[in-house]
Amino acid sequence: MICTDCAGFSQSFACSRCGYEDKLLRGRLCCRCTLADLVAEVLDDGSGRIRPELVPLAESLIAMNSPLSGLKWLRTDHRRARSARDLLRRLARGEIELTHEAFHVLQPWRAAAHIRELLMSCGILPPIDKRVCSLERWLAGYLASIADEGHAQVIQRFATWEVLSPPPRPRRAQAGHAVRPPLRRRADQARRRLPPVASDRGLSLASCSQADIGAWHAGNDPHVRATTRAFLQWCMASKLTRRLQLPPPATRHAAALPDHERIRHLGRVLAGHDLPLRPRVAAAILLLYAQPVSRIVRIATGDVVRDGGEVLLRIGDPPSPVPEPVAGLLLRWIDSRGNMNTATNRNSPWLFPGRRADQPMNADSLSAQVNGIGVPTIGGRTAAIRKHVLDMPSPVVADALGYHPATTARLASQAGSTFSRYAPKDHKRQTAGGGDS
Repeated sequence: MICTDCAGFSQSFACSRCGYEDKLLRGRLCCRCTLADLVAEVLDDGSGRIRPELVPLAESLIAMNSPLSGLKWLRTDHRRARSARDLLRRLARGEIELTHEAFHVLQPWRAAAHIRELLMSCGILPPIDKRVCSLERWLAGYLASIADEGHAQVIQRFATWEVLSPPPRPRRAQAGHAVRPPLRRRADQARRRLPPVASDRGLSLASCSQADIGAWHAGNDPHVRATTRAFLQWCMASKLTRRLQLPPPATRHAAALPDHERIRHLGRVLAGHDLPLRPRVAAAILLLYAQPVSRIVRIATGDVVRDGGEVLLRIGDPPSPVPEPVAGLLLRWIDSRGNMNTATNRNSPWLFPGRRADQPMNADSLSAQVNGIGVPTIGGRTAAIRKHVLDMPSPVVADALGYHPATTARLASQAGSTFSRYAPKDHKRQTAGGGDS
């Protein structure tokens, strides 16, 4: 690009306030100066100044990489009540409290959720996982729709103690590594958990019999049975119902690709310059390191380590080396990540930023993009982990790739690994007599 003087233009495109050459809007102001004026107007607390608590939000909005995007967002349906602009104005005037609880009931919920995530990214609200926020908002409306008060109390207890506050579990990777927390997985599944099955048959939980469970099980599809199983187990553990025998869950395992197919897909991804860069990078990580897409979206740019001339990917302990040309592909993506032009993710730490503030890309969306370039996510990952447990001891694979040792041991046994008797310990330890153990 060249300036107007070098281009020989007689007309000036310099902003009348800051002097920056840009698209000029009303008052011959550039997009950023126009956005600054609009933000100051929207966040005015009634005294002619921005509400002090919302100053970090105003600074973040004004500093976004694409101020035109901010203008479009604030101007969309701005005359309509309960638009994003209206919510921000009410927030500035104190009509909406700066609490998570206040945002649970705001409508439209998509605009409210986006504003809440912006407030969390600016440090105005304490950070909470967006799926937990969504679950709490949904739960409030769902409980209100249940006519039976006792029924609603049971659902609320289950949601509070089993979904929102699950018991702590050990994690294989350290903080910051690409491991999906159990809470995130539970929150994803929470909306699909049904009300007590006894109420569907006009019974109470206490009077529900084995025959009732059998009849309900026979009348529902496998998906409903699987997502309700945890609730039934919790009811028995909480002594809300008698001990019942639940039919075993149906398990399905995706067939692994032959290894030559995995290599072919990897070669096509690396050489496919006509393919979108985002799914190429995700597919390469999946096919090389056997990472599920739910973990890939949790990888941060800080997990890509440059050690001299070598590139390492921290998905376990120790970090795994990244061979060329995958390393070059990965570094190129970091320099050109998408979803970085708005205030939402201007400083996003994620390798695959999402559209929400401080949140990574949705795993289902990334999985669809990987499948869209012809790489089967489940079959490809299964083939990759099978190759690893055949080439290395399963405890080593578990540490390097962030898997549970029991999982890799089971996979190694199924694959017929020759390392099935490997003992993960310090083999240099000396015995009491001074000899090698």
